[in-house]
Amino acid sequence: MEFVKQQATVKAPADWFTGDVWFDVIYAGQEPSRMRANMVRFSPGARTHWHSHVLGQTLHVVSGIALIGTRDGTVFEAHPGQTVTCPPNEEHWHGATPDRFMEHIAMWEGKGDGSEETTWNEPVTDEQYSRPRSR
Repeated sequence: MEFVKQQATVKAPADWFTGDVWFDVIYAGQEPSRMRANMVRFSPGARTHWHSHVLGQTLHVVSGIALIGTRDGTVFEAHPGQTVTCPPNEEHWHGATPDRFMEHIAMWEGKGDGSEETTWNEPVTDEQYSRPRSR
């Protein structure tokens, strides 16, 4: 058994996020593990840019209300205790509602061959972010 050394909280890069977002690496597996897990904290209105994960992504909402958007224009709400999976290579975004902080645990894997795990795209527009929500 081994305790993982905690890393310092990191402010998320503006190239990938709109608004103020911070994350803590929970786990970044070393071969043969390909697991990745981060605790991500979004300020009100903050969100990721459009992106996809080669093997998909799982989000577990810890606090606040998470918004998760898909390219077809759907914006889902996820509440504390809910877990959402995004299929491999599906472009999506996630973030906080305009009036509350939100925290989620983001989990994903790499292919183990050194290729990119995540493909980052353009920012989510205010219009895309503000679409009616589904639950």
